[in-house]
Amino acid sequence: MRPDVRVEQVMGLPVEIDVRDLDVADDVADAAFAELRWIDEVFSTYRPDSQISRLGRGELTIADCVPEVSEVLTHCAELHDETDGYFSVRPFGTLDPSGLVKGWAIARAGVRLQERGARNFLINAGGDVLARGRPEPSARWRVGIRHPVGREALAAALEVEDLAVATSGLYERGEHIADPRGRRAAAGLLSVTVVGPDIATADAYATAIFAMGEAGPAFAARLTGMDALCITAGREMLSTAGMDRYRVS
Repeated sequence: MRPDVRVEQVMGLPVEIDVRDLDVADDVADAAFAELRWIDEVFSTYRPDSQISRLGRGELTIADCVPEVSEVLTHCAELHDETDGYFSVRPFGTLDPSGLVKGWAIARAGVRLQERGARNFLINAGGDVLARGRPEPSARWRVGIRHPVGREALAAALEVEDLAVATSGLYERGEHIADPRGRRAAAGLLSVTVVGPDIATADAYATAIFAMGEAGPAFAARLTGMDALCITAGREMLSTAGMDRYRVS
């Protein structure tokens, strides 16, 4: 397999698409990046003219927006209930479904790649990863989880195939995740990584578990079909039993 790697700045972060198939066109990633740019135009909370920003200000109704806005907000409402309110589209009082949108956008970009014949690829959007197939017939994709303390340190290295890896933590953006129930910045955890089949759900759960703080690891242990690695404020690493199958020693 030959690597065909492209990196573009989209949604305010570097997005890398690595396609390993030999029988796809050189421009296979074009549709995926176009999808990400369109999603950013609709959902960016940093763009005052985006539909989500205008919806939040009351200038639009959901009926005025593209159908994907209703789709995302409906899924967000379901996640709010599943996480006892820790996943919220109004964590700091303004409409912000970003906790789901990034993973949802990555998933849609993956569909665009598959529509163009890609079967073995990896999308890395600011540390959230969707892995499909394999980079080589004899190897799985290797994903590093950056340690929240120490810029060059890794908390763990994982090997995955047909899975998603999503991480929420402090990192460069600082205290950007809120505890919506306590109406304050989340505290108690430094980072949360969730591994599962669906990048949108994994990303949303990583955000919610981080918002839970000290209660997060217990919630993570009850997840079905997903595994998690939590790093506490005391730098203790807590993981579900299933994480061991992915970890590289």
